Amino acid sequence: MFPGATADRDVAIYVIVGAPLDISTTFQPGTRFGPDRVRRFAATYDDYDRFTDSFFSDLAVHDAGDVHAWDDAREYLDHLASELRAAVWDDAIPLTIGGEHTVTAAGVEAVEPDVFVCLDAHLDLRTEYDGNEWSHACVTRHVLDTADEAIILGARTGTPDEWDRAAEDDVTVVAPEDVRSWLENPPRFEGQSVYLSVDIDGADPAVAPGTGTMEPFGLSAREMRDVVRVVAPACDGFDVVEVNDRDDGQAAALGGKLLREFVYRHAAGRAAEEDAV
Repeated sequence: MFPGATADRDVAIYVIVGAPLDISTTFQPGTRFGPDRVRRFAATYDDYDRFTDSFFSDLAVHDAGDVHAWDDAREYLDHLASELRAAVWDDAIPLTIGGEHTVTAAGVEAVEPDVFVCLDAHLDLRTEYDGNEWSHACVTRHVLDTADEAIILGARTGTPDEWDRAAEDDVTVVAPEDVRSWLENPPRFEGQSVYLSVDIDGADPAVAPGTGTMEPFGLSAREMRDVVRVVAPACDGFDVVEVNDRDDGQAAALGGKLLREFVYRHAAGRAAEEDAV
C-alpha cells in the first residue's frame, strides 16, 4: 500500500492503481517493479505538508493495488482503462503508477481530457517502434487520439518524423532549458480537463537513473515538482511511469514524492474552489 493511502474505496477522492506493464522497454527493462518500488521508497516521507497545511492521510487516498499485466498490450490497456474509469465514474481522481509509459494511454482513455501535459525526455510521437504500434515510444501519438492537445515539457530527443509531428498546432514542446520560463506564465486551463503524466526520464539521469531510457541534460527534481504543483489543480488524472529497479531508489523516491505533491496541490485547489462557492 502506498503510505498514507488509507481511505476506504467508497469514500476515496484519489484512487491509486499500479500498472506494472513491462513489455516494450527498449533498453533497460524493470518497470514491472515500478509500482512496488515507488510505494516502498515513499515510506519515509512525513505525512504532513507544510505548504498546504495538510496531512496526506486525511486527503481520502485509496490504494487499489496493482492491475496484473500480461503480454498483450492492447488487451491490457483496455482492462486497465476500465479499472481507472471506475474511479472516474465515482468522481475520484485516478493516480496510476507504472509500468512503462504505454499505460498512460489507458489513463487518458479513462479520463478523456482536453489537454495532456507530460514531463518526458522523449516526444513519444512515433507511429511504431520495431514494428510495435503500442510501444512506449508511441504513447503521446495515441493520447492525441483522445486529447485535443499535448504539452510536452522537458523533451530533448526524437526522430525527424516526431519533430515534424510536434510542429503541428496540437503539440507544444518546451525544452528543458525553457521549462522555468514556462512556469512563470503557464496556461490557465480554464474550463479544460487536464491529464498530467510524469515520465521519470524527464528528470536528468543524475537525479533519477532508475529508468529504461536515460537521456542527459534533463530537468531538476525541483523543476519537476514545480510543474506538478502548477498543473495539479486543473487535473482529472495523473500518473508516474518508467521507474525501474536499476538504481538505489532515486527514481522511485522522486516518483513517490511527485505523486504526493500532486495530491497535496490538487486537494488544496479543490478546497479553494469549494470555499469560493
